[in-house]
Amino acid sequence: MNTNVRFAIVLAVATSASLSLPADACAQSAPAHAAAPRDWTPPRTPDGQPDIQGTWVNFDNTPFEAPGVQQVVSNPAVNPPAHWGESDRAPGAPRRSMVVDPPDGHVPVLPWAEAKRDYDIAHVGDSWVHETPWVRCITRGFPAGMFPAGYNNAYQIMQVPGLVVILSEMIHETRIIPIDGRPHVGAGIQQWNGDSRGRWEGNTLVVETTNFNDKGSIATSAATGRMRAVPQTSQMRVVERFTPVGPDRIAYQVTIDDPKAYAKPWTVAFPLNRDETYEMFEYACHEGNLSIPNELKAGRAQDAKP
Repeated sequence: MNTNVRFAIVLAVATSASLSLPADACAQSAPAHAAAPRDWTPPRTPDGQPDIQGTWVNFDNTPFEAPGVQQVVSNPAVNPPAHWGESDRAPGAPRRSMVVDPPDGHVPVLPWAEAKRDYDIAHVGDSWVHETPWVRCITRGFPAGMFPAGYNNAYQIMQVPGLVVILSEMIHETRIIPIDGRPHVGAGIQQWNGDSRGRWEGNTLVVETTNFNDKGSIATSAATGRMRAVPQTSQMRVVERFTPVGPDRIAYQVTIDDPKAYAKPWTVAFPLNRDETYEMFEYACHEGNLSIPNELKAGRAQDAKP
């Protein structure tokens, strides 16, 4: 067990008591969204939860949206070195798009949100505030952190009584999700990645996340095409469903409802594949991160041109 995973387990157990305070006190066989086979029952943890613990990956070359959507090319380009994307991990089964609702596979982004994205992308050389929180090493974002990128697509899921813990490889963020029925924090508390609360519906873990701030982006990887850098708002509500459909596969589905940014809710689905041979290492984001200084230097060089 690596150091990050051990720390996440200790953190989850140590914070369980404090989190229980009152809210005001502190693959090819089936599509990703298919129902679980009726003849398969997941094992249980000692406290009775369906056991979904393990290392899961979502390397997937499926387009985020269906063909026909006008894509936005970031300037400057935001791509890792080619060798970062090399992987011998099995990708998800080929599909038209990760967006499964609306049926056309296109996210119904409102014009102001697209205009804000375009403005920010065009002005990354003016100030760091125009970059996504991922490039700024703040957070991958949520649900952005669950969307497959070109590399580091791994998640360690752990379960302790009353909590589900998800450790992401990218920026080594840890989500601690209470599943004991406690309410969300007060409406006055807003966070980059919101406030998550989970519950089990049969074998499906349902996680509802609210209390977002309006500083982040719904998607931060270039793999999400035109959705990269589309702003989130404080009205956003996200509902995830983790459904084990076999010993080595979870059907993951997430619905985003943000009436200020989208004409209607939209849903993304893809598989999480178990891979216990995958090793997660620390993602040291700030060390050697030249993106922001290089963008600002390029901006000053552009300003100096006659």
